[in-house]
Amino acid sequence: MPDELPKILFVTGQLAEPALRNVVNELAPTAGFVPEVAVMKITVAALMTPEWVAKRLKVPEGTDRIILPGHCTGDIKIVEDAAGVPVELGPKDLLDLPEYFGEGGQKKDDYGQYDIEILAEINHAPRLSREELLLRADRLRANGADLIDFGCVPGEPCQKAAEAVRALSEAGHRVSIDSFHAGEVSQAVAAGAELVLSVNSTNLDAARDWGCEVVAIPDDFKTLGGLDATIEKLEKWNVTFRIDPILEPIGFGFAESLGRYIEVRRRYPEAEILMGIGNLTELTDVDSSGVNITLIGICQELGIRSILTTEVINWARSSVKEVDLARRLVYYACKKGILPKHLEKNLILLRDPKLHERGEEALAELAKRIRDRNFRIFAERDEIHVLNSEGHLRGADPFSLFEKMNVEDPAHAFYLGYEMAKAVTALSLGKEYRQDQALRWGFLTREEASHLAKKKKG
Repeated sequence: MPDELPKILFVTGQLAEPALRNVVNELAPTAGFVPEVAVMKITVAALMTPEWVAKRLKVPEGTDRIILPGHCTGDIKIVEDAAGVPVELGPKDLLDLPEYFGEGGQKKDDYGQYDIEILAEINHAPRLSREELLLRADRLRANGADLIDFGCVPGEPCQKAAEAVRALSEAGHRVSIDSFHAGEVSQAVAAGAELVLSVNSTNLDAARDWGCEVVAIPDDFKTLGGLDATIEKLEKWNVTFRIDPILEPIGFGFAESLGRYIEVRRRYPEAEILMGIGNLTELTDVDSSGVNITLIGICQELGIRSILTTEVINWARSSVKEVDLARRLVYYACKKGILPKHLEKNLILLRDPKLHERGEEALAELAKRIRDRNFRIFAERDEIHVLNSEGHLRGADPFSLFEKMNVEDPAHAFYLGYEMAKAVTALSLGKEYRQDQALRWGFLTREEASHLAKKKKG
């Protein structure tokens, strides 16, 4: 006989009761539990504290666990001790309960592995002070960079490459040197650089004596001319190498350059390959995250195990972190044979994965239940909705709505103005708006102090 389903007690306030019952009753059959709802004698669930709940909560017999609203912050062990069953903090929005119970995605415990290495280039590195160089390198490493690429300035001899590479190495960074100048490369390698970008027929002979790994590139990008000869000599000299067929910008042979990566993989099935993705992210008028995930997906499928990226132009300023997240996503998708979907919300920056709409009936029911003058703000179906005991205002223009709200307190007016601005932003971009919570911008989200939490403490 199968085990009985666990009985879960969901704690809420009076306003959220109807919505919570609808969500848990729909969720229970697929998530595998028996739902119970405890409605506390308080209008807004977010104003509850663990101490307050512990004194008033009546736990039905047979309850296996209790889930408190996410805003009920504090020591929830107080509730656990009083109830005698495990207690946990649920999501701040009850509409997130399906995801909380694992119904909204495929990500498992083994998610997060990768096999693509990130080289993060610091452009015009010789022009930076030692302090600025190390600061940038530390930030890039924190965001996922495996190697710091010291980018020299074309046409400008670098007198301090060795000194800078040594400083980076002593700070614990793995370093590559991006230069065709044999002299400065030799000094940089002696100072700790482990990889040289790049080598072709013009500097090939010098690579024989460097004693480190190099990146082999064609003499003629469009035909791969000279590449085979360069590789032949590197193999003869036992010089470790990676191959970079060179990715071209859109309008300058982008599609053909992708074909050359496929051709190089065909010619050299076991070779290590590098792709420099900055020619797309830096030279295309588009936010970089979508471009990065696409290119990293190509790399994963072709077995390209290292990429070179930059963060120069503003729309690509977070490329290293984007690639770090993307390499984990594509690795998991390819290894598991599943779509890279509903796995990595941190890469969804502009819009949100899903919008939860209460709908006309739910908002109307909520409006009937409100007994105080505190404003509740919702944003859905191209309108802002403002509810309190005095009515239900709706419209697309926050200034028009605010005129009807008759707010006199400057501090409260500021708070409402801030929330209205967030609501309009959410409507404009297709994002989820939740009053008193930060808009979600993937890994770029800036958490904000809760107005309700301050109110509770006060």
